[in-house]
Amino acid sequence: MLINNDTIIKDSDPLIRKPSEKVSLPLSKEDHELLMNMLQYVRDSIDPIKAQELNLRPAVGISAVQIGVLKQLVAVSIDYGEDGKSEYALVNPRIISHSVRNAYLKNGEGCLSVVNEHEGHVFRHARITVKAFDALKNCEVTFKVSGYEAIVLQHEIDHLSGHLFYDRIDTNNPWKEDSEALVIE
Repeated sequence: MLINNDTIIKDSDPLIRKPSEKVSLPLSKEDHELLMNMLQYVRDSIDPIKAQELNLRPAVGISAVQIGVLKQLVAVSIDYGEDGKSEYALVNPRIISHSVRNAYLKNGEGCLSVVNEHEGHVFRHARITVKAFDALKNCEVTFKVSGYEAIVLQHEIDHLSGHLFYDRIDTNNPWKEDSEALVIE
């Protein structure tokens, strides 16, 4: 399946607001290929040459609903440079616990499916524990993440319920701050 900026479902499409269905395990060949193609999109999207050649918008994550497939599939690739890389190809991910403390990106969030600017702070949990089937490891996993990685995973998992990042922005005070929150630059 070709995944590029032209095939990404935008927020004007009602499909983006539909909840995604759980995926049967073991993973079918079709679902595995789809998830690996999603991961490859994210990997390629941060390479300026590939991004231009393939018509990709930069991303650190993508959910299957964003390509019109209502399945609980999420791919994330975060490159920390010399500090390494975190990659996930998750099936049926769910947050099983989280911190009370909030976190947010200082400049707000963006999304492949959102063309128009939606400015404001998006409050999320600073730490989460996720349970899922990891297609890269080919097993069930439970893992903890914090900070930026937690925000990215919460953003993608929100897509599985039909929620977009700007649903979490306070319309009366979009740049509201939380002195107790972890602010990520």
